[in-house]
Amino acid sequence: MQPFVISVKGLKPGRSHLDWHADGSFFASYDNSEVKDADLDISVDIDNGEFEVVVNCVIEGTVTVLCDRCLEDLTLPVSTSFEEDETLDLNQDIYDYVCISLPMQRVHPDGGCNEETLKYLSK
Repeated sequence: MQPFVISVKGLKPGRSHLDWHADGSFFASYDNSEVKDADLDISVDIDNGEFEVVVNCVIEGTVTVLCDRCLEDLTLPVSTSFEEDETLDLNQDIYDYVCISLPMQRVHPDGGCNEETLKYLSK
């Protein structure tokens, strides 16, 4: 698993910024993931105040899933963000927010599906 964990001990007071990258191996560590591959840039801003730590996370990039229609690889854009103020282990948060940002039906644009598969579906 990729280390999207922030050490509270190592945080300096004030604002900090981190940039991470997640690929398919991150999603492979989750046994039930529908994401086959990924190319995600993760930007994290941390505000370490006197009494609380606030984390703002922005995730941009693409993930590869199966097309619901032809079952071929489909690359979808991802653009999501979240704020966290209780825990600093961001692994589950990153996984969850990417998964919920995906559309319910995942299909290629018109003309993008595998033509051989579509022949069987139109019968």
